[in-house]
Amino acid sequence: MKVILLKDIKGTGKKGEVINASDGYARNFLFPRKLAEEANDNNLHVLNQKNEATRKKKLEKTEAAQKLADELKGRELKIAAKSGEGGRLFGAVTSKDISSEIKNQFKANIDKKKIVTESIRQLGSYEIELKIYPEVSTKIKVLIVEQ
Repeated sequence: MKVILLKDIKGTGKKGEVINASDGYARNFLFPRKLAEEANDNNLHVLNQKNEATRKKKLEKTEAAQKLADELKGRELKIAAKSGEGGRLFGAVTSKDISSEIKNQFKANIDKKKIVTESIRQLGSYEIELKIYPEVSTKIKVLIVEQ
């Protein structure tokens, strides 16, 4: 019997998949627990519409992320920090600091978790990678100057 899974089931399949399940397993386990529904024409049509809507939303988010990446690509971000002798900073410049400066200077909202860097502890220039969306990333130049 073909069924559409409504939830992820370990060892069976993921949500939204159409699988072949034995009649007993489907009637006695999957259907009573609302884990699956029968894969008739109507339910398959609804599933296809949901998949198409999900695909369109993902495509829109990817396009928006790509636009933001193109906008930020190659830009230079200046951050002023207090430093001691030899250009060593008091404290460090973290991804949180970089995120807030991107928001202030470029009016772009980038989450600190999407900034790939270690703590910066010296004055100077650094290449920082921004992973805006799973397939979309860009690099910006961060210039740490003395305050």
